[in-house]
Amino acid sequence: MPKSLLWEAGELYLLDQTRLPHEEIVLHCRTVEAVFEAISTLRVRGAPAIGIAAAYGLLVDTDPFITMTELERRRDYLNSARPTAVNLGWALKRMLAKAAQIHTGGNVAQRELLLEALAIHEEDRQSCQSIADFGRPLIKGMVNMLTHCNAGSLAVSEYGTALAPIYRASEEGQALHVYVDETRPLLQGARLTSYELARHGVDHTLITDSMAAHVMSLGRVDAVIVGADRVTANGDSINKIGTLNLAILCQYFSIPFFVACPGSTIDLATSAGSEVEIECRGAEEVRQFSNSLTCLPDTPVFNPAFDVTPASLITALITDRGVVHRPNTRRMADILA
Repeated sequence: MPKSLLWEAGELYLLDQTRLPHEEIVLHCRTVEAVFEAISTLRVRGAPAIGIAAAYGLLVDTDPFITMTELERRRDYLNSARPTAVNLGWALKRMLAKAAQIHTGGNVAQRELLLEALAIHEEDRQSCQSIADFGRPLIKGMVNMLTHCNAGSLAVSEYGTALAPIYRASEEGQALHVYVDETRPLLQGARLTSYELARHGVDHTLITDSMAAHVMSLGRVDAVIVGADRVTANGDSINKIGTLNLAILCQYFSIPFFVACPGSTIDLATSAGSEVEIECRGAEEVRQFSNSLTCLPDTPVFNPAFDVTPASLITALITDRGVVHRPNTRRMADILA
């Protein structure tokens, strides 16, 4: 799999995910403005990946020493790129905290702060492997999975969150088949997840979002597994719009509903999903399909990018620290203790 992002020879490179699956174009982000644009336009997407990109984004096109004032300006600027995914703010806060520790005379050595960005990147790689380890037993013996949006290698440093247990099971010889929701309006399932699964050699079938209930009614889904952009203190999960639909369907059909994410996506400072700002995106994403209008050009549109799945609908939360069965406030606190 191509990497979603790479820091090489002091430069940041991002795989342009808006061009997939037909073109693999790598963007060379030479300025903080280029990093902001890549995050806001979903050229890089997935909560962990945008957090890593933002950490490096603080450092692009900088002198050997950076002032704290400039770092704070860049932090605020990058943090405004997308409001919902918690890893963006988490990574920037961690980088500024490190800068505060190592600054002298108001300046920070770029090479020292880079070590923190590299650590965030490496920790995410390890987190993905741990999610695979903890999630693997939950899907042992299952054949048909269903997933929504993209929570694989392209959403993180490598390997994935929701797809990590699937990749691990496939590597160990378990026969698996994945139903892939196309994920309207931007088709992350169709464009990205089906592309990933094909590259990994995992059997899969693409379906429209509206087909999920029918596929479940036929007994063809053993479990649903999705990623998350934020998980609040009570276990509510905020993920790509359409995830809540699947959780409700799973409850009706008595199908396990799993959410996978690293600990960095858990936001204990926010008590419930109702408190999270849900990003609303442009109307053209809904009015158009493959750059062609599907409705009158002035049709009113409501386009929230995420929805909130209550903890009560989640069978288990798979993290890099372990599995939280039937998450609630106490169990969420315990897993991060």
